Amino acid sequence: MSIHLNIPNLLTWARIVLIPLVVGVYYLPIPIAEANLIATSAFVVAAVTDWFDGWVARKLGQSSAFGAFLDPVADKLMVAAALVMLVQLGRADAVLAFVIIGREITISALREWMASIGARKSVAVSFIGKLKTTAQMISLPMLLYNDPLGPLNVKWIGGWLLWVAAGLTLWSMVYYLRKAWPEISANSR
Repeated sequence: MSIHLNIPNLLTWARIVLIPLVVGVYYLPIPIAEANLIATSAFVVAAVTDWFDGWVARKLGQSSAFGAFLDPVADKLMVAAALVMLVQLGRADAVLAFVIIGREITISALREWMASIGARKSVAVSFIGKLKTTAQMISLPMLLYNDPLGPLNVKWIGGWLLWVAAGLTLWSMVYYLRKAWPEISANSR
């Protein structure tokens, strides 16, 4: 069995390869400010490649079933790794990390089940889900960076945005579960 390698899939694999850097840099004997900068840079590069691989796939007509599977897995792994590291560093509350990671697992499982019964479009990505992702992708690098950036209190803004992301996470989970409820009810007998 061969895995179709195209530019979007290679960008997604690059995002997965960056995960150990985001986590591992904090175990190196380097100053914490340098570790913060390296982890933040790797996370931002991963976030940009997430947008870019989708754009390239559409622009070059290189969408694939494997890419559609791997892309959200890479996103969830990167977010989970960053959250776990931030909890360990004392920069994020474990409850927020649990809410965000738990929702990702729940909705991924729901989408997989809905796809298996031919109803995946019922739980397609919504605007609220995109807002949640935006709040996460801004808060996480801020919390990884952790130092003031000029007049900006990056740690405070990142922490506040993580609470917003957790709230949007719960809201979007309820939204998706409500959209899927007719199928859940019909198929749970």
